[in-house]
Amino acid sequence: MIRAVLLLLLVPLPLMAQKHEMDITPTGGWTDTGIELHAGDSIHITASGQLKYVDAIQSCTPAGLPRAFLDLLRAMPVNDAGRGALVGRIGSSAAARPFFAGEELTMRAPIAGRFYLSINQPSTDRPAGSYHVVIEHTAAAKPMKMDVHVTPFPQKLLDSIPRRVNDASGNLGDRVNFILIGSKEQVQAALKAAGWVMVDRTQKDAILRGLFASLSKEAYVTMPMSELELFGRAQDFGYAQADPLRVIASRHHFRIWKLDQTLDGQQVWAGAGTHDIGFDRDQRNNGITHKIDPDTDSERDYIRDSLMQTGMVVKSEYMTPTDPVLSAHVATGAEFHSDGRTLLVYLAGGAGDVSAKFGEVFCSVLKQNNPDTGDWGTCSNYIDKAGRDDMSLAPLPTQYRVLIVPGILSSCVADTHAFDAGMASLKERGVDVDLLPVPNDSSESNAQIIADYLHEHAGNDPRKYILVGYSKGTPDIQVALAENPTLREHVAAFVTVAGASGGSVVADLLPQMAEKYMTMNPMKTCKGDLASGFRSLQRTTRRAFLAAHPDPVVPTYSIIAQSSASTTSKALMQTWQILSSYGMAEDGQLLREDAVAPGAKYLGAALADHFAIAMPFNKSSDSALRSGMDKTTYPRAALLESLVRFVSADLNAKQDQAQ
Repeated sequence: MIRAVLLLLLVPLPLMAQKHEMDITPTGGWTDTGIELHAGDSIHITASGQLKYVDAIQSCTPAGLPRAFLDLLRAMPVNDAGRGALVGRIGSSAAARPFFAGEELTMRAPIAGRFYLSINQPSTDRPAGSYHVVIEHTAAAKPMKMDVHVTPFPQKLLDSIPRRVNDASGNLGDRVNFILIGSKEQVQAALKAAGWVMVDRTQKDAILRGLFASLSKEAYVTMPMSELELFGRAQDFGYAQADPLRVIASRHHFRIWKLDQTLDGQQVWAGAGTHDIGFDRDQRNNGITHKIDPDTDSERDYIRDSLMQTGMVVKSEYMTPTDPVLSAHVATGAEFHSDGRTLLVYLAGGAGDVSAKFGEVFCSVLKQNNPDTGDWGTCSNYIDKAGRDDMSLAPLPTQYRVLIVPGILSSCVADTHAFDAGMASLKERGVDVDLLPVPNDSSESNAQIIADYLHEHAGNDPRKYILVGYSKGTPDIQVALAENPTLREHVAAFVTVAGASGGSVVADLLPQMAEKYMTMNPMKTCKGDLASGFRSLQRTTRRAFLAAHPDPVVPTYSIIAQSSASTTSKALMQTWQILSSYGMAEDGQLLREDAVAPGAKYLGAALADHFAIAMPFNKSSDSALRSGMDKTTYPRAALLESLVRFVSADLNAKQDQAQ
């Protein structure tokens, strides 16, 4: 449906970084750095200096002050960064979303625009001091030609979409003013990158997320919006943007519905967006409701501009329905007006989504080889993109070695090891596979253990490794590859399995909880500093790492775990319920968005909770553990074999194409 042809003109000489130095003062607002970025440009920022706030005991560095509960009441450019942090922005439009820069940041510009820096603080703050900032700007190779084609949106399909949404009583409301073309995963990824937050569907969700956000000291901006209907049903998703202090009175927001029809195989979503600008009287019941900006075209265009900021839009354009709505009143009585046009946004194609192909490999391995033994029934019970199960399976490839790095707490359960049956099955058929137990330490500490292992074994065998990182094993391996460039010549590929690449919402609370628990109930078999290990899983830590290392250094593949209430073990139900309020795929420990490594090929979702995908707790000798982990039956050996088969075949195909 979407085809992009890029012909790159490579610059024959190395691109040199241009160096810029400047001071950022806390009273200067947004400082224009003078740097004009183009999409793909790289910038490296280092900042030093101090600020002193009159109401803060400690001085502030560019990393910002530690988040405090009072920050929930402060309106700052970046909600989840500390006061006084150095923040950046590309472009000056209202839709340009600020981001945390801190003391050091390496990033690639997703779009073109002027680069600005500022201090993360309320506009009324006047601290003393300044930051000295050094920026190294490296231009990207410029594309010589870009020819983008999208399938034209049929007028008939546009006209088939109702012009307006309605409430439960049938009263007409907001105008349908934009359409997104892309998969659910593409839509959610683009909106997340644009700074939109998924809004709670129910008051129960609001309580769960509000409590969790408060405990983790994150600004809470996802208060519920009312349910409206299109196609006879409530919205599939609601999204919002707002300053935390103003969220009750003012926010950008919209609702989207998935159409039954597709456009050349791509999902189509209809959306209705408005901008709340205050409070008004609801003429239906004389109550209080939000007042919308009557110029709904402004919000439509704001949605376009915010998505364009991500670099994930292939094309945007406008179409006009045959019978456009130019002015009307919403159900609450407020009037709005419009030029009648509908925005169309085509999102970048999912070239990295190979889940359908992987599903065929998994289903064929499960049925034909069945390395787990026993009757497993229908393949669709175990993977979301189940495919044909009659593929011809060649002998297992042995040209690569496999090394598995397990997750946190793995060292605490002596008789249970990740993928134990799968490893035994692979070894029986000639595959060189090993498990590297690591302690419950920081990713930086464990990365050194991984590096030492690979360096020690590299000379014994010329075959490269396929590294498999389960849970925290993923960031441990990511750090090892980033900090030890010489390892890359020994690694053919990296596979994340329910990997905490982006960190975990749950882990944001666990360091303090873990320290208290380990003091009261020391686990004799646990190795390492558990609290330090959990700190490595915090989302701020992992996202800072990903910002500094935005591209995978070896071919990377990701498979997530995804569970429902009925497929989640009792021990994970509390965290599963909290994460479910986010409205995304999750496994009781990780949200989907945090479990897919940036730049990885997406292999799909294993229908299991976070532990069931890899850990055979159902075989543990600990009866209490078996009782708590009561939903851990999963064909893990078939999954591991499928991963080795698929990745090996994909690597070999790349080599054939290169020759």
